[in-house]
Amino acid sequence: MKQAADAAEDITNSRTLELLARAGFAASGILHLLVGTIAIRLAMGGTGSADFSGAVAELAKQPAGPFLLWASFAACAALAIWQTSDAIFDYNRLPAKKKAGKKAKAAAQALVFAGLALTLASFAMGTGSGGDNRQSASDLTLTVMKAPGGVALLVLVGVGIAVTGVIYGIRGIRKSFEKNLTMPASPNARTAVTVLGVTGYVAKGAVLLLTGLLIAIATITAHPEESTGLDGGLRALRDQTFGPYLLAAVGAGLICYGLFMVVRARLAKMTQ
Repeated sequence: MKQAADAAEDITNSRTLELLARAGFAASGILHLLVGTIAIRLAMGGTGSADFSGAVAELAKQPAGPFLLWASFAACAALAIWQTSDAIFDYNRLPAKKKAGKKAKAAAQALVFAGLALTLASFAMGTGSGGDNRQSASDLTLTVMKAPGGVALLVLVGVGIAVTGVIYGIRGIRKSFEKNLTMPASPNARTAVTVLGVTGYVAKGAVLLLTGLLIAIATITAHPEESTGLDGGLRALRDQTFGPYLLAAVGAGLICYGLFMVVRARLAKMTQ
C-alpha cells in the first residue's frame, strides 16, 4: 500500500504535471478575464452571462475554439490533480491545526479547478450551454430547498461562499498572496504583480461575498428565484445606485485577477 502511495506521489510531483498545473492557473486567469470583460459589457448595457459558463462560451467562439477548450480542460484537470496531491501528501510536517487548514484549502482548490475542468469538457463535447444560468441557479436552489436538510445546507453554502469572499478580500489587502509566489527581482515588476494581486483579490472577494449573501438570503426568505449565481449577483449590483459604475469597477478588478493568475502560472511556488 505504501509503495502505491509513493508511486502516486511521484507521479503527481512530476515535472510534466507541474507544467500542466501551472498552465491551469493561466487557464483560470483567462476565464476570469472573460468574466470581467462580460461584466463591463453588462455595465455598458450589453449582453452576456457574467459567470464561468458564459466565459467558456465566449472562449468557444474564438478561432481554434475546440483546441482552446480541450487545452484549458487538460490544464485545469492537471491543477486539480496537483491540488489533490497537496491535500493528501503535503503539509504533514506542520502542526496539526495548521496542517488541517492547509490540506482543507488544497482540497477546496482541487474541487474548484475540477469544476472548471468539467465545465470546459462539457463545452468541448458540445453539451455545455452559456444560456440563462441565473434561471438554472434558481432552479437548483429550489430543488435543494425541497430536499431534507436542504435549507440548512444552502444557508451553510451561502455563508461559506460569503466568508470565502471576505478571506479573499483580506488576503488581497494584506498582500498575503505574495508568500505563495517567487516574486520577480525587478522593483517595477514586483509592484505590478502586487497591484494586480491586491486589486484582483479584493474584486473577487466582493463578488464571492455578494454571491454567497444572495444564496443565503434567498434561502432564508424562501425566495429561490433570488438565488441567481455569479451572473445574477453581478446583475443585482448593476441595479443599485451607481450600479453600472460599481459593476464596471468589479469587472476591471476581475480582469486584474485574471492577469494576476496568468502571472501566477509563472511565479507560483508549486512545492510545499
